[in-house]
Formats: sequence, C-alpha cells, structure tokens
Amino acid sequence: MKTTIKNSEPLQLEPIGHIFSDFADPFGIPRQPGLASAARATLVLCSPYNDPLSVRGLEDFSHIWLTFIFHLSPKRWTPLVRPPRLGGNTKMGVFATRSTHRPNRLGLSLVTLEHIDTRHGVCLSLSGADLANGTPVVDIKPYLPWLEARPDARGGFAPEPPLLCHVVFSNQARQQLAARADCENFSTLIQQVLAQDPRPAYRRSPDTRIHGIRLRDVDVRFRATRENVLEVIELRPA
Repeated sequence: MKTTIKNSEPLQLEPIGHIFSDFADPFGIPRQPGLASAARATLVLCSPYNDPLSVRGLEDFSHIWLTFIFHLSPKRWTPLVRPPRLGGNTKMGVFATRSTHRPNRLGLSLVTLEHIDTRHGVCLSLSGADLANGTPVVDIKPYLPWLEARPDARGGFAPEPPLLCHVVFSNQARQQLAARADCENFSTLIQQVLAQDPRPAYRRSPDTRIHGIRLRDVDVRFRATRENVLEVIELRPA
C-alpha cells in the first residue's frame, strides 16, 4: 500500500562538533573505522552542545557511533559506484556500498572512546577513527555490543578483511622517524594506513611512481617495490 507524505520539508542537519584528526585529506584514510587503531582524533563539540551534561554517562562506554558528513566529497551522487574492494571496475548500487558519494553525504563510523575532557566545553579523545580533519559530526550514540555485534551476519561482496600489504621503511625514513617524539605511534600509524594500500585499485602493481599521504604534520612518500610490498621513502614536512 502506498502512502503520501504531505507538506514534507527538507531536513536541515546542524553539526554538533568537528573532528581534528591525523588525516589532512581523503587520500590514505582507511576505508573503514578501526583498521588503523593508532590513528588519533579529537571530537570538539560546539555550543550549545558542548554542555558537559550532554555527555554524562558516556564515559562508561568503550565505543561510540559517530554520524557525520563527508564534507570533502562532491555533492553530486550516482545510483551506481565502483567499490575499491572489487578492483574499481565492478559497479554496485550506492546503497549496497559505503561509498562517500551518497545522496546526503552521511557517514557512520564506530570509534574507540579513549577519554572525555569537560574542563572547557566537551572534547572526546578517539582512536581508530577514519575521519578527515574538519569533519562535521551531527550525532553521537553509544555502541551496545550485546545488541549490535552480529558475528553470523552476511558480508555481501566483502565477507572477509582485505589482503594487507607489507610495509618497509628506507634508511632515510627510519632516521626521520627516530627524530620524532611520536616515533613509535607514528610508525605504527604509517604501517596500518599503508597496509590497506590506499592507491587507486587500477594502479595496484609495482611501478616507479611515488605517492604521498598527508599524515599529521608530514607528507609520507612511498612506492610499490614488489607485489603487495610498499616502501616508505621519506617523510617531508607538509
């Protein structure tokens, strides 16, 4: 039976806060949350949502859902997209994927809640986030493992984790990492991000081309030296 909704008006979403993260632009961001656990992010709530009362009790949850806007994606959308998981050639319906090119550009991410600071407004420290710097967040909900963990669910065209690349560092890159105060964490972050092979699916073969990913305050330069092997060449100041 068909029903008609009369006098429907466009919905307007207002950000409740913004993300400050390790990822300066979309290239290199893990395609799913939790794949780079070393990724650090902070969600800073804005007025009037930065009242400490709004997060009372949230500290008891280890993970939270963030609903956000893909603000760096184009506003246009198409009914068919090319998932990287399928090599970038096979088309699937946009609603059968997690593509950023969506009608309302809405995203959903499950992240680890590390700490809540309410001394000056509300700041949430997160890990494992797959969000670009400046991402507008429109809602927060606690994750309920007894309800939302479904190990028997079907995974469609992505039933298993993707094959990871082996990441190696040149001598120059190792020396540059050793000079950083965040050496250990940053090294782990680089490995976790590059292991996902952020290159376009149609270019995933050994070649001489040098790629760059903006992470924190540097441009991580890397190349594919062998099949499923990526080498970090150097770290350039961003």
